[in-house]
Amino acid sequence: MTLIRPEDLIQSLRDAFQFISYYHPADFVRALKDAHDREQSPAARDALAQILINSRLCAEGHRPICQDTGMAVVFMKIGMNVRFDGPLGLQEMVDEGVRRAYTDPDNPLRASILADPAGARRNTRDNTPAVLYTELVPGDALEVKVAAKGGGSENKAQFTVLNPSDSIVDWVLSVVPEMGAGWCPPGILGLGIGGTPEKALLMAKEALLDPIDIQDLRARGPANRVEELRLELMDRVNALGIGAQGLGGLTTVLDVKIRDYPTHAASLPVGLIPNCAATRHLHFTLDGGGPARFDPPPLEIWPEITRDAAAGTRRVDLDRLTKADTAAWRAGDRLLLSGRLLTGRDAAHQRIADLVARGEPLPVDFANRFIYYVGPVDPVPGEAVGPAGPTTATRMDRFTDLMLGRVGLIGMVGKAERGPEAIEAIRRHGGVYCIAVGGAAYLVSKAITAARVLAFPDLGMEAIYEFEVRDMPVTVAVDSQGRSVHDSGPREWRVNIERLGHARSPARG
Repeated sequence: MTLIRPEDLIQSLRDAFQFISYYHPADFVRALKDAHDREQSPAARDALAQILINSRLCAEGHRPICQDTGMAVVFMKIGMNVRFDGPLGLQEMVDEGVRRAYTDPDNPLRASILADPAGARRNTRDNTPAVLYTELVPGDALEVKVAAKGGGSENKAQFTVLNPSDSIVDWVLSVVPEMGAGWCPPGILGLGIGGTPEKALLMAKEALLDPIDIQDLRARGPANRVEELRLELMDRVNALGIGAQGLGGLTTVLDVKIRDYPTHAASLPVGLIPNCAATRHLHFTLDGGGPARFDPPPLEIWPEITRDAAAGTRRVDLDRLTKADTAAWRAGDRLLLSGRLLTGRDAAHQRIADLVARGEPLPVDFANRFIYYVGPVDPVPGEAVGPAGPTTATRMDRFTDLMLGRVGLIGMVGKAERGPEAIEAIRRHGGVYCIAVGGAAYLVSKAITAARVLAFPDLGMEAIYEFEVRDMPVTVAVDSQGRSVHDSGPREWRVNIERLGHARSPARG
């Protein structure tokens, strides 16, 4: 019988979630580097460079890879000869480990979890409760897998029940373009095939925790149909040309992971969940000998990448910007923003809309300003703000006409594409939408020299801030004419990939 002290599990979980907040898995770094070295799209290559530079900065500085430090997910395989000492239940122990990790004063992680999700949506302030899955297995050890899964990639989860004769490949190729860039490619696709609906999605989630090994599989060749599917989907998805951050390029996915399970003769359930450029997970085992220890990966695994941020870019003074200036910008232009930049996201936009509807004054003058869709991490000494990468802009689409029209904004910064409603509002009002690189939150925060809360402080990370920025790198994604780089980039690279011979044979089965 193995006796595991609650404090050992709690401390292990605390250390694990801190560890994955600033260390990418080594296999992921290597796959990103290979993708960067192969990439021929200048925009996608620069995005990959920013993600790699950010990753190294986080490893060196022990600060979060992404401002969305994720929902804590824990998988446990509990040996049947394991006993826990003490009065706490398993969920209570897990939540205490998560609480300590996310409130660590040396590296505070963003509290993103809201209680009463269909009602008041109150922030729990410590990122609890975690999502816990358990399995009782033979043995005398406790195997634990932890992951910190961001909302941008979680929101792109897909599920279907196909007919047994339908093509899994065709379904995946139909839904991945619809997922857009909000999941921050390049990343990993996890698929669960078979079982029941909830089993398929759970398999897809856990598959994402497996090591990246697609190139080893390609070298040795597939041994079964699942391995054939992995290779086929890897090639066919990359041939879509979506590319890093949806800008168009050679690499959209770094690996495709698949788990399957026997299913009913009338069913073919398929779940798909993507992992983003902030892939974060860790595995450890407790055997009663104390808490787990985690060895940092050697810094040598991170490539020494430099980028000339000023090359081919236009410097923009936000404090003197007019619509006449932004009218000259074109989709795909690279900019360096300096000056005062407002922030706001879902909850703040809803409050603004409510104030306007009631005819009440706004707490901030938005006229001729830019707003950044962000929920930053709390700063530590020496920082104006913690990691502050962009959030998915499509969630603000329904507010775009209001913000550009009656409220008076002239521009927005976020990540991923905008929907037709927002693009039409941008065109009609002569606005502009820019993107920062998702997965480069710490690097972005280096451009923020000051930050103060202007309104809605009770919203925490969703409050309206005013940032002072210096040379913050962004790309024009939708210009004042309604032209979108998320449309033109992938379309161009689908043609390029076909011309380069990267597309594979048609789907089977």
